[in-house]
Amino acid sequence: MRHPVLAALTLATLFGASAAQAETTVIRRDAPDTVVVDRPASESRTVERRESSDGCSTKTVTKENDLGDRKTVTKESCD
Repeated sequence: MRHPVLAALTLATLFGASAAQAETTVIRRDAPDTVVVDRPASESRTVERRESSDGCSTKTVTKENDLGDRKTVTKESCD
């Protein structure tokens, strides 16, 4: 009587293990490509800050590269 029960438990264990393996999914993702930003070696930057009596402050940043291209950004904040 013990042998059929033992055989049934062994078969149930084997089928259960194979069913669990069948449901396993492996997802592999490649790392995204690396982005390299080349910054000019000779770039001058000027930062100017001003504060007024009414609580407002202004920050102006001017960048100029070796080709003579210039970009100015001004930011104003009032508290």
